[in-house]
Formats: sequence, C-alpha cells, structure tokens
Amino acid sequence: MEMRYETAKRALVVSLSHDLDHHGAASLREKIDYEFRRRRARNIIFDLSALKFMDSSGIGLIMGRYRLSVAAGGKVFLSGVSPQLDRLISISGIYKIVGWAKSISEALQCL
Repeated sequence: MEMRYETAKRALVVSLSHDLDHHGAASLREKIDYEFRRRRARNIIFDLSALKFMDSSGIGLIMGRYRLSVAAGGKVFLSGVSPQLDRLISISGIYKIVGWAKSISEALQCL
C-alpha cells in the first residue's frame, strides 16, 4: 500500500495505490487521522484511481474517516473509483453517506 497526501480547500486528499486490505488498514487509519488533525482539514477526498484491490477493511477505513470528517463539520468524497471497486462500494451502501466524483478537482468543486 502506498499513500500520498495533499491539502486543498481544507480537504485532505489521500491518494491510495496497490491494495487496501486488513494487513495495512490499521496503520493507514492512524496515518490518515494524524494528517487530518495536523493539517487542520475538514474534508477528506480519497483518490482511488490507482487502487487495484479493496476488501471490507477499506470500507471500514472510509466509514471511520467519514465519522472523523463529519465531527469536524466536513464531508468525504471518493474519486477515481474503478468499476471493480464501484461494485463493492455500491453493495456496501457507502455512496449513501459519501460523495462521488470522477476526479479530485471535481470533488474539490463540490466542497
């Protein structure tokens, strides 16, 4: 799992690549929470365009960051969702609580 961070419009942009599974979810959760607080972000945008695989641990990671963002008065967006990930995310019901955008720039416009 590789991860990059950016900050724009009080949003922490988290770009994920490779696989997001139970092996890396716990440390990833801690790193995202730390960066969210350190950068005084309000919103989180997950860029999933380079993510190849995600299991239920990834859904849990998004849910937890949703709660963190909402507590700060913000929103969560997913961008660059592949058709394979879209199916998992749709089944999980995540789209009912988080936004979806084709790109990071589109997500930033929605904030």
